[in-house]
Amino acid sequence: MPLMVVGSVALDSVYTPFGETADALGGSAVYFSVAASLLSKVKVVGVIGGDYPTAELDRLAPRGIDWSGVERAEGESFRWKGKYSYDLQSRETLETRLGVFATFRPKLPPEWRATKYLFLGNIDPELQLAVLEQVQQPRLVVCDTMNYWIQGKRPELLKLLERVDILLVNDGEARELSGNWNIHKAGRWILDHGPKRVVIKQGEYGALLVEPDRTFYAPAFPLEEVFDPTGAGDAFAGGFMGYLARVDSVAPEQLRRAMIYGAAMGSFAVQGFGIRGFENVDYDTIQRRVKAFVDLTHVPSAEPLP
Repeated sequence: MPLMVVGSVALDSVYTPFGETADALGGSAVYFSVAASLLSKVKVVGVIGGDYPTAELDRLAPRGIDWSGVERAEGESFRWKGKYSYDLQSRETLETRLGVFATFRPKLPPEWRATKYLFLGNIDPELQLAVLEQVQQPRLVVCDTMNYWIQGKRPELLKLLERVDILLVNDGEARELSGNWNIHKAGRWILDHGPKRVVIKQGEYGALLVEPDRTFYAPAFPLEEVFDPTGAGDAFAGGFMGYLARVDSVAPEQLRRAMIYGAAMGSFAVQGFGIRGFENVDYDTIQRRVKAFVDLTHVPSAEPLP
């Protein structure tokens, strides 16, 4: 089924204790689409400047990514530069240059407005609302946000939450949005403000799917080598929604499976700088990692103790 992402298409410069990269493909829409395209075709809405290496986008198109919704504008592309600590958990933003992204106003091609599965990357909630005005009866709307919008556009963000099916955020964002330190209470608070479900990412500790009547936990995959956590959350979202679009279902058991596919995509993302972690990943590779997740978490029922 059709899957669409609206978000940033950026150039990232990343420094970690294990290496660095400069002006690599990045942004929420890029990480999302590269991950999701391994499971479903993806349409991308965003903006780039005249300095963007469009040949790199063209190279990714055969994976099933449609970049025709990405606007080319005069000016500099969105650039982000960051540095990670040795444990790769603490991140310092060294530079953010919005460029043409500062005046981005998403415009969906008319033929894309019937998209059934929609992911709203962490852009201004007013723009996310504007996108929702352009789509026609989507089956599933998932959105992301960030501390900047929680602090600066809270009324607009709360209005947005009333219109989305799933909010997908990290634990710090969930705590700040809700005012609750306990992550489970934070999830319940979010459910009370509109979304039917909330996915709370917890980095190396996995992710929670909080529903009105139950909670599901997907662990992070144990990796011996991690190089760059940039974009892991967007890759998780790509795997999560790519799976749901592939099976064309939002049934409870499929949402739980989608969590595992999301976790698998996040684990590939951190194994290389930028999107390099996906270079040698195909559908069979994904299936092997998903099976490894099942083996990691499966506990057969035992006979009752005497």
